[in-house]
Amino acid sequence: MADYWFYHLEASTLEGVLPGLLEKTLEKGWRALVKMPAEKLAQMDEFLWTFRDDAFLPHGRDDEPMESLQPILLSAGKDSAEGFDAVFLIDGASVTDMAGASRAMVMINGRSQEDIQRERGRWKTLKDAGESLAYYQQDERGRWTKKA
Repeated sequence: MADYWFYHLEASTLEGVLPGLLEKTLEKGWRALVKMPAEKLAQMDEFLWTFRDDAFLPHGRDDEPMESLQPILLSAGKDSAEGFDAVFLIDGASVTDMAGASRAMVMINGRSQEDIQRERGRWKTLKDAGESLAYYQQDERGRWTKKA
């Protein structure tokens, strides 16, 4: 059973926090699935190669060759976490089969009431199902505080 960690972004953007979380994931020796809407794949793909002048995050997309060899896989279509340790859910994306994954990180855009409401619904559904949940919110300096 995967733990679900909700990250409520307020002081930072997704692009400001995702690379650091992915780096920590790779440091653990984990393989990550980043699930998002199809229209965001190309932009995120480019961003992860260029987010810092002195670093990049090795990754690929599930619509390109050798997806099974990628330490970080970007996807709009995968519905199973099989083969992944960590799953990042962006812009309402979901994965139906979380078997095998240790953790799911649900990223919440705190500047969008639609995002906040949608993820409150997800939290309630997962809580009612008895899933293990944690909720982290950024303070004004961008530090994470565990709220639940």
